[in-house]
Amino acid sequence: MTVSKKLNVAVVGATGYTGLDLTFLLSNHPKINIVYLSATKNLGKSISFFDKRIKKKLPKISSIEKIDWNKLDLIFLSLPNGKAQSIINSTFNRYKKLKYIDLSADFRINDKKLYYKNYNIKHKAPDLIKDSLYSISEFVNDKIKNYRIIANPGCYPTSILLPLIPLIKKKLITPFNLTIDSKSGYSGAGKNLEKKFNHKNLYESTFAYGIKNHRHISEIDQEIYKLTNTKILYSFNPHLLPTFRGILSSIYLTIKKNKTPKCLRDELIKYYKNKKFIRIHKLNTPLGSGNVLNTNNCEISICQTRIKNKIVIFSALDNLVKGASGQAIQNMNLLYNFPKELGLK
Repeated sequence: MTVSKKLNVAVVGATGYTGLDLTFLLSNHPKINIVYLSATKNLGKSISFFDKRIKKKLPKISSIEKIDWNKLDLIFLSLPNGKAQSIINSTFNRYKKLKYIDLSADFRINDKKLYYKNYNIKHKAPDLIKDSLYSISEFVNDKIKNYRIIANPGCYPTSILLPLIPLIKKKLITPFNLTIDSKSGYSGAGKNLEKKFNHKNLYESTFAYGIKNHRHISEIDQEIYKLTNTKILYSFNPHLLPTFRGILSSIYLTIKKNKTPKCLRDELIKYYKNKKFIRIHKLNTPLGSGNVLNTNNCEISICQTRIKNKIVIFSALDNLVKGASGQAIQNMNLLYNFPKELGLK
């Protein structure tokens, strides 16, 4: 589907951290006409009140009740978990041309029972799960055009799945005893951060959480098995950093005896040859999140350790861009056959 005229879009949840990044990027996208910016608070205010980067004149913030759904081609939902399901359930069959990109976890998990176990929310649109697609952009390509509901992935899983999927597919690594250590800026927890985390010196310290059963584990498991037909055994531990944005995931694993770190790097280079947002560094390159902030890039570095056949893969991205809003726009570009980098340079 190639779209010549501009798409009419709405952003629901426009004033959250992700919603603001999304609105900023969309405001500079040449194929987008923002018709509605919705939120539950600060109705009537300008979006530039919350984000000075947004220079374009856009609609004032309004409630979702003000939306005329017939005017829209696409709606971005940047809401707390459980909210998007209700909106999609009430509009999906009434407005047949309308498509949805959901940045919450509402359609990421294919099993409604597993969704309930993870989020303690009974799924409000279980019949629509089959109409949704979990979409890390680099893995779905044209398949995305067959779906109206796009489930935008979590930021941690994106940073983990991008380096691992190609290597698991080619059986280059041992699929057990992996250790995944991920560190994120606090914006990943949203504007209600202080309700979710109340540890001492919140903005000045590093904090480990979700040690045994983090919500994103089921998302990672689901996609690894779906894309590689392999189950892997790993531990995953996220940390909250006293910095606003950015993720660095460190993935410790064992390579097969007849393989080398160069084999792994060569496979990633081959797999992502035409994927301009994925950047593979030279072997043993130290890596942090500094280069990827405010970009839609994911940088990956394979490094040897002092233990033979034991390596660490570093994966860095911006949790609000490649881990959320940027990937949502990348998915939109795929969905409507726009150039992949449009609005994301």
